[in-house]
Amino acid sequence: MGDTIFSKIIRREIPADIVHEDEDVLAFRDINGQAPTHILFIPRKPIATLNDLDADDALLIGKLVLAATAYAKAQGFAESGYRCVINCNEDGGQSVYHLHLHLLAGRRLSWPPG
Repeated sequence: MGDTIFSKIIRREIPADIVHEDEDVLAFRDINGQAPTHILFIPRKPIATLNDLDADDALLIGKLVLAATAYAKAQGFAESGYRCVINCNEDGGQSVYHLHLHLLAGRRLSWPPG
């Protein structure tokens, strides 16, 4: 996996509005938000796509999801609803090849998404 903008954010080479940080996960506001709340949760471990996960990454993916749900609860929109999305490769809408979970909230989200 090459160096990505997310790797540079992890190393603090590029500024970001960080809202969560722990040993395994970093979360920050998306600069091109698609909802009033649009947060990206990324693993510190560089993993390009969902296809690159292996069994050893199961706990890490769980930590991404748990960090997103904890954020939703802390911000008060867990009950009204939110969406978590992980895109995979070009046709799936992935533009940065460092696995990331989008948390979208703050408006009614339609289905299908697009």
